[in-house]
This record gives sequence, C-alpha cells and structure tokens, in this order.
Amino acid sequence: MTSIFARAMGSDFDRLHPMMQRRFGVGLDEGQACVGRGVMSEIRRGPWWTVPFLQFGKLRNILVPAVGENVPFTIWNSPYLDPFGRETVTFVREYEVGGRSARFDATMILHDGRVIDYLGTHQHLAVDLDLKVDDDGGLLLRSGEQRFYEGPVGFRFPMLFSGRATLRERFDDTDGRFHVDMRVDNDRFGFLFGYRGSFTCEWMPASGAPPHVFPRRHESRV
Repeated sequence: MTSIFARAMGSDFDRLHPMMQRRFGVGLDEGQACVGRGVMSEIRRGPWWTVPFLQFGKLRNILVPAVGENVPFTIWNSPYLDPFGRETVTFVREYEVGGRSARFDATMILHDGRVIDYLGTHQHLAVDLDLKVDDDGGLLLRSGEQRFYEGPVGFRFPMLFSGRATLRERFDDTDGRFHVDMRVDNDRFGFLFGYRGSFTCEWMPASGAPPHVFPRRHESRV
C-alpha cells in the first residue's frame, strides 16, 4: 500500500522531485501528514462578470472571490479514514485577505485507479483529476468531469456553470520551497480565479485530521 497519489500515478510517481514525492506521499500507510505555510504572491480573479461564479462558490468554500498580494496562507494535508472506510486526504487552504478569513475546502480519495476531489464543506462536487509529471519533476493537475450531489439528487454538473482547474506544483532546490500556480477557467466565460505562491512544509505523524478541516458532510457517491 502507498499513498493515493502514488497508486493513481503508478510509475510516473517516481519521476516527481523527491520532495514532491514526500509531499504527495502523505497517507495512512506512510503514517505522515503535513502542513504547508507560506504566502500567495498573487490571488486574482477575472472581470466583474465572473464575481457571481465566485460568490456562489464561496458559500461552501469552493472558490475564493477575494483578490490580493502577499497573502499569508496555510494548507492542511491530513490523511484519515472517512465514514465509508476510504482513505481521504484533506487539501484545505486557509487565507487571510485584507483582514478577512477565506477558505478553500477539498478532500481527495482514490476510486478505480483515479483520484476524486470532493470540493466544498459538504462535498457537493466530485471532480475527476488527471495527474501528470512535468519535465522538472513537478506535478501538473487538471480537473475533468464534475458530479453534483445533494441528498437524493445527483447529476453531472454542467461546465457552463463551473470551471476547470489547472494547477502546477513544484519544488525549487534553490530556495527550498514548494511553488504553486493555479487557475480556474470557465469554458465560455474564460478566466475565473487563480493564485500563485510558495510555501514550506512541516511533516508530522498522521494521527487523524484536525477537526476544523473535516467536511461537514461526507458523500459516498463518486
């Protein structure tokens, strides 16, 4: 048994930079979790007409409508078993923008050899992730099909009302920091939201996720 990312990526996982392997190797089998702390050099959004998308996403911590520079942030990567017995890894990002707190909630599982990313406080959106390794040993992540779940309701979420995320994360030996660059685009309306920044990680034993990063509801459907 290895981390959910190693299992999803197979031999490609070994092509990641060693520090990237360590970061995305967090899991119950390895017995490790990590917390990243750093600064977003820029958080940006699209034109004014993208704000409704962002405000809607903010309701359940799916998107961040705020903008800013040199924004402190923390990312919590903690593995735990969810109520359905699935190994889950949190990717909860907390920001302080203009004196106000903002948050982006994500929890990831492995299903049928692929990573599924549940977004939001109530895991309303289940998103397929495509994971690749770039020439520098960084991780390139692209989001794909999305499903919406609420109570008995479940349907493929129309991309007209959502966005596709592209994220690149790498480790820089020069400064000893992880660097991340992410953007979300809507198929019709273009750029919605993005950020870039860097951080360092502190590793610790995987003793269960801190209560404040747990979803308020766990979704069994993928």
